[in-house]
Amino acid sequence: MSAMSELGSRTLRERVRTLLPAIAAAAEDAERNRKPDDDVIAALAATGVFRSYVPRRFGGYEIDIGTFIDIGIDVGAVCTSTGWITTFYMEHNWLLAHFAPEAQQHIFGTQPYVLAPGAISPNGRAVPVADGYELNGRWPWGTGIVHADWVMLNGIVQLTNETSQARLFVMPRAAVEMPDTWYASGMRATGSHDIVAEHVVVPAHLSQDLAPMGYGASPGAQWHGSATYRYPMIPFLALTAAAPLVGAARAAAALFETRLNDRRLYGGGSRLAEKQASQIRMAHLVTRADATEERLRSLGERIAQWGASGDTCPPVERARLRLAIAHVVSDAAAIVADAVRASGATAQLSNHPLQRFQRDIVTASAHTIFDLDAAGELYGRLRLGLEARGLI
Repeated sequence: MSAMSELGSRTLRERVRTLLPAIAAAAEDAERNRKPDDDVIAALAATGVFRSYVPRRFGGYEIDIGTFIDIGIDVGAVCTSTGWITTFYMEHNWLLAHFAPEAQQHIFGTQPYVLAPGAISPNGRAVPVADGYELNGRWPWGTGIVHADWVMLNGIVQLTNETSQARLFVMPRAAVEMPDTWYASGMRATGSHDIVAEHVVVPAHLSQDLAPMGYGASPGAQWHGSATYRYPMIPFLALTAAAPLVGAARAAAALFETRLNDRRLYGGGSRLAEKQASQIRMAHLVTRADATEERLRSLGERIAQWGASGDTCPPVERARLRLAIAHVVSDAAAIVADAVRASGATAQLSNHPLQRFQRDIVTASAHTIFDLDAAGELYGRLRLGLEARGLI
């Protein structure tokens, strides 16, 4: 444990767990409304969970990675969209902790945490101006924008004719627009509308070169001197998004098991639980769900070990961790699909709990960080000694 004692981390998880029935009850309306439930976000904030990765010097917890996975799985198992929002809000405070001390004093010095999207796709262009940078761009998939107070956006700065730099810019929510674009087949309750910046001037101290954040060498990481901020960034971002999806797989397997005891075969009247084939399917689904969780936890431990070691996690290892987490998510999506397929026609009704898990995990697993081909190509190139392409 870093900042919190083991008891403190358990207490944080227990406070979040007390909200699970309310999160589950709000899930259907949140999906219908295409946004996170206001009361749920307020209740989550009251637990302190959004302070999880705020630095200790600002009153944050710097929780261990196991507790982070616990919370993501717990919330994802009752509402995958809300689990996604929860882990993203937690981890985006970790992103801000990589900024220079002046930026952190500016924000964490006046509020306990941020609720902020963290769009690292290079969809913006920034040019130096007298007061810092002028940023323009449009970023889709703005997870967290609905309840945001700050926004973090990636903008490309052209340094010379041949070279450019990706920088992360942080600005107040009021500085950007949120067009109503979130009409998705799944993850509807995340409210991940586009974010638009037009001629937004960002002070120089509220921007940060993305590259050193990738391997724990940012100004913030050096200032805090904490293992927490030496995690390799891209694998940690993948873990952030994966934990709620592993929760969905766990919930789908559990729902199938419950369904066996309730469902009777048409015409015969015998319970499906008495059928050998059903018993075998259930055993495989539960075991596969357990295995995905165990693999995610193992990968999380490896990420934490790199932070604790003080060594720089090499690019090939960062690529391997990302690919391994993408495989966990692919397997989680397959578990949900198999649970739906084996649960009969009732599971095809749009209001069946399995349907929401399926809609959400199909959409979420399409996130670019889980692209098996892209992640595989990157890892393959690095293993073969070729130059990497893109941020790693």
